[in-house]
Amino acid sequence: MPRTLILGSTSAYRRELLDRLRLPFDVVAPGVDETPQAGERPESLARRLALAKARAVAARHPHAVVIGSDQVADLDGEPLGKPGDHMRATAQLRRMRGRTVVFQTALSVVCLDAGFEQSDLAPVRVRFRDLGDAEIESYLRLEQPYDCAGSAKSEGLGIALLESINSDDPTALIGLPLIRTCRLLRAAGLQVP
Repeated sequence: MPRTLILGSTSAYRRELLDRLRLPFDVVAPGVDETPQAGERPESLARRLALAKARAVAARHPHAVVIGSDQVADLDGEPLGKPGDHMRATAQLRRMRGRTVVFQTALSVVCLDAGFEQSDLAPVRVRFRDLGDAEIESYLRLEQPYDCAGSAKSEGLGIALLESINSDDPTALIGLPLIRTCRLLRAAGLQVP
C-alpha cells in the first residue's frame, strides 16, 4: 500500500510548490516553537527547525512520509526570520540594501515506521539593490511580505529589490527546494513523478 505524503507546514508557499510535483499530499501544522537558541547560526537554525517540524508531524503519523522545511535569512551570520509587521520589515530591508544575504532553506523527510530520516540544505545567495527608503516603503505597502524570511518575496514584487540570485535549486528561495525534495522523496520510496 502506498504511503501517505504529508507536508508538515502551514506555509501556503510550500503547499503551492509541492503541488507542482502532482503527488497527493495532506497538510498538517507541526506546532513547533521557532525561537532561535542563543548563538544559533542561521543554517543550524533552519536545519533544526526543518527536522523538528518533520519529526513532530511524523510522531502523529508514523506510517506517512513527512516533509519539514524552514528558511532563515542569513545576514553575516545573523538569522533574520519573518518580520511579522511593517516596522520590522522596514528595518530588515534597510539592513540588507546593497548587501548579499544567504537564504538558508532546510529540508527534512521522515518516515518513522520505515526508519527513514534525511535532511538537506539549499543555500541561496541573494544580492539586494541599494534600495532607497521610498522604494522600501512602496514595496512593503504593495506586497506586505510580513510572513517571509527577510521580508523578500521574490516570487512577487520582491524580485524588483534584487540584483542577483545564485542557487542550484531555484525553488529554494520561495521556501521548498524541489530538486532536493524529489531526491529525498525517492530515497524514502516514493515515485516522483
